[in-house]
Amino acid sequence: MPTRILPAVGDADAVRSLTTLLSQLPDAEPLTPVTDSTQLVDALARLAAESVDELPEVVVVHERIGPVPALELVREVALRFPAVGVVLVTTDASPGLFQAAMDAGARGLVTLPLSYEELASRVQSVAQWSVGVRRHLGHGGDAFTGVGGTVVTVSGAKGGVGATLLAVQLALAAQASGRPTALVDMDLQTGDVASYLDVQFRRSVVDLAAIADISPRILAEAVFRHDSGVALLLAPGEGERGEEVTDRAARQIVGALRSRYEVVVVDCGAQLAGAGAAAVETADRALLVTTPDVVAVRGAKRAVRMWDRLQIRKAEETTVVVNRHGRGTEIQPALIQRITGTAVAATTVPANFKELQAAVDAGRVHDLDAKGAVRQAMWALAGELGLVRAPGGEPARRGGRARERGAGGLRRRKE
Repeated sequence: MPTRILPAVGDADAVRSLTTLLSQLPDAEPLTPVTDSTQLVDALARLAAESVDELPEVVVVHERIGPVPALELVREVALRFPAVGVVLVTTDASPGLFQAAMDAGARGLVTLPLSYEELASRVQSVAQWSVGVRRHLGHGGDAFTGVGGTVVTVSGAKGGVGATLLAVQLALAAQASGRPTALVDMDLQTGDVASYLDVQFRRSVVDLAAIADISPRILAEAVFRHDSGVALLLAPGEGERGEEVTDRAARQIVGALRSRYEVVVVDCGAQLAGAGAAAVETADRALLVTTPDVVAVRGAKRAVRMWDRLQIRKAEETTVVVNRHGRGTEIQPALIQRITGTAVAATTVPANFKELQAAVDAGRVHDLDAKGAVRQAMWALAGELGLVRAPGGEPARRGGRARERGAGGLRRRKE
């Protein structure tokens, strides 16, 4: 059986050099190279969604890959696709780099300039390891599809548009349908999830920020199990500590949650720092909440353009949710779609603060009246997004294409 090898190389000259050598290896089947981290994770996710057997045995990651740094990409692939062996190609042959690569999850390291003998030896060894892992997994390999849970981020076009309330209700809806759900408050300085759910808990997302390998036990100690069943990972009580959560830490935290829960909802607030940007970039669905007024819609357009400039997310891969919508409102969803260039959720949330006021003031938004129009609309949106398990046991219809992304912080495109 040929060894399928997927090269991930950003430099054109390096692509030609690497693919030429790979094509000469015995029993090797080089796949079409991917040129950045996003393409790599997307490609692996599509293959994993079909079957773990469709995944390549070996992924070769060149040090010039981007936008995510090579070691961070190796870590993400190793975490999400454990049956795939990763080989890192680098000019640095120091013991320190070798140890860092192994800690990240690489199964081999090849130094530049490339030599046929070294490349053949490493690829063959890693391929044998990958085959052994899959043989050991047997039919249980389906547990390692690499796709993991569904991650949805909720961001506000500006403050006060209802992003946190929506994030809470989406999580409650998913949990109530029987899907294990985590809700993360990534609005690190001004997060209100704890206030909305009347929760006091000394642990927060900051407690996971400095941990390189988040084990299930460590994760369990950091989350709070709400009465509704939703697992909460809260923002720190001291807002200044939010700076401790870097974009790298955010990616690791979201990845750990994705591997433990079917649905992960992340409240990113209205101010997008590095941690929130990393969450938005790695999400399957990124929601941007706006109200149908000029200031909020301008804020939504500004946020979409910034995400695109910083290579966080493209406009067409973002879904705008219209909150406090009314038939008589001058700015309607179709106009918002034209202004922002995004998709707009078919489900809109009506304006009815009277329905919310008592629950919000009491910090018990999980007790909203199930017959209320606002709560019904938000739970219907959860169904539109595919977060709710249908009666037959499968997630309800998705609104749009789910996507697996690479991850990165706030950075500009490389020219």
